[in-house]
Amino acid sequence: MPAAPDVPMSEPVKFLVVDPLAGVQTFARQLLQSHGFAAESILCCADTEAALAQGLLFRPDFLITDWFPKAPMTGLQLFQRLREVQPHLHLSLLSFEVTPEHEFEAEAHGARFLLKKPFTADQLKVEMTRSLEALAISSPALHSQVRDTLRAARPAPRPVPPIIIPPQPVIKPGEKVRFNGAIHVAQYVVHRQGETVVQLKGQPGFVPLDKLQPA
Repeated sequence: MPAAPDVPMSEPVKFLVVDPLAGVQTFARQLLQSHGFAAESILCCADTEAALAQGLLFRPDFLITDWFPKAPMTGLQLFQRLREVQPHLHLSLLSFEVTPEHEFEAEAHGARFLLKKPFTADQLKVEMTRSLEALAISSPALHSQVRDTLRAARPAPRPVPPIIIPPQPVIKPGEKVRFNGAIHVAQYVVHRQGETVVQLKGQPGFVPLDKLQPA
């Protein structure tokens, strides 16, 4: 879907979450914080009128809102009003009803995603993560802040300890070796499946090389 135009930014990236369900607000806040965004950069509201009153002052960069189809002000109308003060505002939509008409309107408004309710926590997490990562690549004004915040939120990879392989004795056929306290003669030395084994003269089967010592 087309993205909203970008403008230079100097303040932290801010999010406005508007949904009548407290659980959605809470999870969205926790999700954004888990991505490294500060709590003070996330504002949650239960309806579009309160969201407009606070959003005009808060000036969010991202609006995540329910469609609010029967409210005096729908989610799309809220988006249009907030864009008057924040032209580069990005939109994501949540809705109990998703029809081709809804999808067309969402795309026409440049929505990053339109997620059908009810949805699971994992579904919202996937959509939000995908949108943030896409913005970190494609949106010049938000690129550095989103990219750096996401990068800082990722746990540092654990160092992988080096694999230490103890040196093995070099044994050739005909040489004497010590095995189980006795002296034997190596008859065959065989490399198979990444392992070296030795057949001792007069003994059945093979013995792993690391079980032998030069005599």
